[in-house]
Amino acid sequence: MNHTTEVFRPLQADDPPVVAGYRLAARLGAGGMGRVYLSHTQGGRPVAIKVVRPELADDPAFRRRFRREVEAARRVRGAYTAELIDADADGTPPWSATLYVPGPSLTDAVARRGPLPVPAVLWLMAGVAEALQAIHGAGIVHRDLKPSNVLLAADGPRVIDFGISLASDLTSHTATGATVGTPHFMAPEQASGGEVTAATDIFALGQTAAFAALGRPLYGDGSAVGVLYRIVHDEPDLSVLPEQLRPLIARCLAAAPEDRAGLAEIVEWCRRGLGADAEAGAGPAVWRDVMGPEVTVPSPADLDATWASPAPLVPTRVHMQPLVVTQPQTQPPGPERRARRRRTALITTVAVTAGALVLTGLAWTVADAGNRFRDWVAGAPSTPGPEKSGRSSAPESSTGARSGSGSASGAEAEAEAGGGTPEASRPSPAASKSPQVITQAPLLLNAKTSLSFEKPLWRDDRKGDVRFNCENPSCELESDTSVFVQMFTDEAVSLDECRLILGGADRHRWTLASVAAGSQICVKHSSGDIALLVVQTKSTALPELASLMVDMTVWKKAA
Repeated sequence: MNHTTEVFRPLQADDPPVVAGYRLAARLGAGGMGRVYLSHTQGGRPVAIKVVRPELADDPAFRRRFRREVEAARRVRGAYTAELIDADADGTPPWSATLYVPGPSLTDAVARRGPLPVPAVLWLMAGVAEALQAIHGAGIVHRDLKPSNVLLAADGPRVIDFGISLASDLTSHTATGATVGTPHFMAPEQASGGEVTAATDIFALGQTAAFAALGRPLYGDGSAVGVLYRIVHDEPDLSVLPEQLRPLIARCLAAAPEDRAGLAEIVEWCRRGLGADAEAGAGPAVWRDVMGPEVTVPSPADLDATWASPAPLVPTRVHMQPLVVTQPQTQPPGPERRARRRRTALITTVAVTAGALVLTGLAWTVADAGNRFRDWVAGAPSTPGPEKSGRSSAPESSTGARSGSGSASGAEAEAEAGGGTPEASRPSPAASKSPQVITQAPLLLNAKTSLSFEKPLWRDDRKGDVRFNCENPSCELESDTSVFVQMFTDEAVSLDECRLILGGADRHRWTLASVAAGSQICVKHSSGDIALLVVQTKSTALPELASLMVDMTVWKKAA
């Protein structure tokens, strides 16, 4: 594969050929919010077109937020940012266009050549700090600064992807009520549900610089939750960094936001570290060495010629199966079918990627991770979820759910893999005894039914704790007694993970715009009961006939 086809990929059958008059020439990538394409202005200047995913575009709350972010991003002007030049939050689908930066991301550059030399890291920190000055000056906190959001152009770095950044005076929730970020580059306050400010971006800058110098994340690898535990509770090992970088990165990574270095201080510190090179403007020479082969942006005609196939396409015969529609049951079937349905739901879980991450009221969209909540259980050994047969030798209860005992060895193994202390060795009052477990499936939620935390879990009236409401276009779950958090992961969720995520949750309504078959939603009742809803089917095309089929597991007095 040549360098052009590594950067620019052909359009697929489900890609639109044109967006708002911009002819799409190639795919550049995809993330939690949508896909990114190469296009050109009428004057021939290359631009990156980001097209929002349909399920987000259908949510009016997301559109409102996207509109506010576009308005805020228009205010950002800086030498080290990719300028927003066009957007339409009301389009079908919504989209935005930024100037295309012909260069690799910091992630790709490090993967290709290894750790960057100290001068390149100093130039990187100075450039990103100047970009953050422009971003913060416009009243925006980036919130997801990381190596893949830093592009290396011939004349220096460019900070991109304001797609999940938020104007600092706006709400901290995304379209689905989730604050976003990438686990390995989060600040302690972001991971633990505290206030996110401009200082949060400075912590991420320190982590990004450490990644550039080391070729790996400073807080180690392993599961996202294990990494987050170390970020919140442990001091980073700066001895592995080049000595010249340690003092500045240490200032960026101060645990308390008010103790972190300011952006002007970072720029000045880098200039002093670079010495005569800073005065001579030696930055471009450093970037040429780091960037690798220069990326030449081809014209649409050149790309068409590159991807032209010499052989005709051979049609494939597709055998169509008849569609069988069955009426969903409102009462639980036998245990064999229940187990089969649960396995099917868990196998078909859709991971929303960008990720996401929820920590004490923060839902996390892990746009480029798909990491598991596993190691960080606030000091408790992992308690398996309703299908965690591979993580515990505990006997299965009469309800079909595991009791949660005997999982310390799994926690130790994962902590070893992540380079941290086994979490099973940390005491936790919450895990001192296994809670009573109630499981029922499948349960039908519609305009006439509800779910309860007491037996029977399913009610044929609206007097239960969890109700289904389709008065808005995307439909939602609502409750007077309970709070919700959706888990964006493709693996089965355990009690410990729900308990952790729900620690600071406060949302009594949860929009179903991003919910699909296999989605998992943690629910906490005011009494301390915790439930996990696993979605079997969602039908919201016709609001008057809308319904949601779920499996429900309740852990009594588990919060």
